[in-house]
Amino acid sequence: MKVAICGAGITGLALANKLARDGAEVVVLERAPAPREQGYMIDFFGAGFDAAEAMGLLPRIRELAYRVDEASLLDEHGRRRAAIRYTTFARTLRDRLCGIMRPDLERALREQLPSTVDLRFGAPVTAVEDLGDRVRATAGDTSVEADILLGADGIHSAVRRLVFGDDGRFLRFLGFHTAAFVFADPEIHAAVGDRFCLTDTIGRQMGFYGLRDGKVAAFAVHRTDDPAQPGDARAALRAEYGSLGWLVPRALRRCPPAEAVYYDQVAQIEMPAWHRGRVALVGDSGYAVSLIAGQGASLGIAGAYALGEQLARSGSIGEAFAEYERLLRPVVIEKQQVARRSARWFLPANPTQLRIRRTALHLARVPVLDRYVAGVLAGKPTAVITNLHRASAGAPR
Repeated sequence: MKVAICGAGITGLALANKLARDGAEVVVLERAPAPREQGYMIDFFGAGFDAAEAMGLLPRIRELAYRVDEASLLDEHGRRRAAIRYTTFARTLRDRLCGIMRPDLERALREQLPSTVDLRFGAPVTAVEDLGDRVRATAGDTSVEADILLGADGIHSAVRRLVFGDDGRFLRFLGFHTAAFVFADPEIHAAVGDRFCLTDTIGRQMGFYGLRDGKVAAFAVHRTDDPAQPGDARAALRAEYGSLGWLVPRALRRCPPAEAVYYDQVAQIEMPAWHRGRVALVGDSGYAVSLIAGQGASLGIAGAYALGEQLARSGSIGEAFAEYERLLRPVVIEKQQVARRSARWFLPANPTQLRIRRTALHLARVPVLDRYVAGVLAGKPTAVITNLHRASAGAPR
């Protein structure tokens, strides 16, 4: 089978790994001219963690992961107001958790691609044609014909727009914008240490984590009613967050030019179906849960593994697509619901919500209650990969 994948992010690279290892001929089309360096620290756990382990990718991911002692909330003077120990969260997940920068997770997946994978950067997909017994994807001056096309090109997916229509029908804006950038500042690096430090603020929040190379990763999120993105991300960040205290003004002065800043709206993708004909969507392109849910990367990798298993085991492409969706959709729906319920806790809109968040984090240090709070943050445990293996036991490949 020949497979064309649109997108060389986390989901697309996981798809390429899984399908190529199962014997498929894989071409990956990525619009960016090179691997992206922008991104933020993510908590990697859940079904994607299990899938990465099943594919033999976990050791390298762990090598690139960071040790995080705690997530700390600090006031405008840098005083610690509340915190949750990382070990508390990890214990709830049976230590199947690691903190890793998004570009590093992509790097781990890219490094382990089989040599047979044809990875093409600077190849934006601009047209998709259903040819009946195959599908054609046009990327720039070239085209690729394959048995199936998999859209793994994120929340602003070109494949979704070309095959399923205007993405405005499927996008649910959650009322936030987010940004991330990396900068050099020894003083901030020393102040942060091995903590993920967040401002304890209303309506807008910045966070920092020290990286191995002496640089600092910055994360920002703020409330807004306008989904439109600014023309200049750096100018927008300085205007939106300039009133915050502690280390924020110093970090904003070191914010790189707009082209080196990751900036996007916080949204979910909700679709009645993730496949049509010989095209299927995987990860954020078909079912983004948003950064509030904290499991976008995990569900992207889990989806890649589940779809790969179904393509290897099912009697037809249509059956494989349908079973992949049947397995994953209940999990996605639950994580999206958790994210929408958690929005107020994630970034308080008023002083009352701020106090509730502090109280919740204090409770997370109390035995028994700590597991409850961590469970609220993570949502229900997922067993997608385990269920997949049970359902497929003894099935012919």
